[in-house]
Amino acid sequence: MLKASDIKVGAPVKKAVLSALGERDEEADVCTDKKGDPEPDSDLRDYENVPLKEDIHEYFEREVKPHVPDAWIDETKTRIGYEIPFTRHFYEYTPLRPLEEIESDIRKLEEEIQGMLGEVLA
Repeated sequence: MLKASDIKVGAPVKKAVLSALGERDEEADVCTDKKGDPEPDSDLRDYENVPLKEDIHEYFEREVKPHVPDAWIDETKTRIGYEIPFTRHFYEYTPLRPLEEIESDIRKLEEEIQGMLGEVLA
């Protein structure tokens, strides 16, 4: 309708209109682009952390394909690296202060604030 009315809108507006008015149909055929390649559905996109020493394609065939037969690897988004969970390795737990100590600090601050208010209002 936009083309017929000669109205030009940007991609974000088109996306917003489609998401607001569109409806997902699980039984529909796979959407393809101009070249006939299947278009990825960003709602179904998922990521895998493959062990560094393992072949990506072997892992994909073994761990992903049995559960999602029409899945594919987007080679442009494949990265090789190693995750270091800093929190797990370097976090040192420090116990919280006792409740009585926190309550005492709050009372002291309340008294200090009351004193300052008294000076301002006097």
